[in-house]
Amino acid sequence: MGLPETTPAAPNSLESEWSLLRAAVCQKLDRSDSSQNILRKSLQRPLNWESLLQLAEHQGIVPILYQSVSSISEVPSASMALLKQRYETNLHRTLFLARELIRILDHFDALGIGVLPYKGLALAETLYGDIALRQAGDIDLLVRSRDLSRIKAALSEVGYSPHLLLNEAEERAYLASGYECAFDSDLGRNLLEVQWALQPRFYAVDFDMEAMFRRAITVRVAGRNMKTPSPEDLFLILSLHAAKHVWGRLIWLCDIAQLLKLPALDWNWIAETAQSLGIVRILQVTLVLVTRLLGTATPAGAEKSLSADSAALTLADEIAPQLGRATPHNVESLSYFRLMMRLRERRADRARFLQRLAFTPGPGEWKSVRLPAPLFPLYRLVRLWRLVARLAKT
Repeated sequence: MGLPETTPAAPNSLESEWSLLRAAVCQKLDRSDSSQNILRKSLQRPLNWESLLQLAEHQGIVPILYQSVSSISEVPSASMALLKQRYETNLHRTLFLARELIRILDHFDALGIGVLPYKGLALAETLYGDIALRQAGDIDLLVRSRDLSRIKAALSEVGYSPHLLLNEAEERAYLASGYECAFDSDLGRNLLEVQWALQPRFYAVDFDMEAMFRRAITVRVAGRNMKTPSPEDLFLILSLHAAKHVWGRLIWLCDIAQLLKLPALDWNWIAETAQSLGIVRILQVTLVLVTRLLGTATPAGAEKSLSADSAALTLADEIAPQLGRATPHNVESLSYFRLMMRLRERRADRARFLQRLAFTPGPGEWKSVRLPAPLFPLYRLVRLWRLVARLAKT
């Protein structure tokens, strides 16, 4: 594996820095002499190390960059010292999050509440065998929607409170239309997120969460056994998450590239499930981008079941040049909503996306206008009005 000869450059005059980050990821994934040589050549280009480290932070690959270049003499000593400091800071946060995760899971186990850690620590252990290799953010738990009230009570007992405070009517509506709840503690804000769906309802991907719990596997993270989604489910989850954010961080593609190296993925099941959910095109674009950006070969089973069609290739052509940007995509713009529709291969899913997008109110609507309980259904009109007003500005 190695970088393709023709690869998309990053915008904003960060072509050299972007190429180096991709080379660092490839070297970590591949560990071959050719990848090492490409990395050394990338280090010989003129580089703005301040911009490089900022871009690495945004792309979520500071630990990978550090481990890839730590033994290479071409790195300026001052830049290496700063990169090492950021790596160690991330390691300390990772260990702190591991301690908190174990404390929370122990409490849930005592109460008989089942949850699935994913992303973060569990993902690092599952895909890399090293919790220090992923940039630490927060703790992510997949939960059953029916357990949410018990989970909130249990988290209160260990010092966590919901970041978003909702009344009873709002909470019922949000459970049906939303997908996550963030929690704060004295240790930090938004330190924990629990998710009872993979995406907000308006994305129109109605994933069977209960079946995912049944398929979960056991992994050992920081010395503790815990359940996490199966590799097949993980491929769907990671692809959907990356697509939602327009594949905007290199670490997401790196995770998927690492997942593709697992030898026994059931690609027939993945393809059948993707067809039932109407997300085949999302998976096709994901595989194309991983190949183009990281040089990762598509497994034969995936090539057979999910070979990219012309629409997927066109989308990948449009998206790839934007992936090195240092700012996130505007997920409330008209162009974003058009892209989300183009990523769906079925007309019915595009229609459901539009309908739900227009008429599914959420915390923004509830906060902007205070309606009495009998008029709560009118928030659908508030949603439509706010959406039209927001799109008119883009």
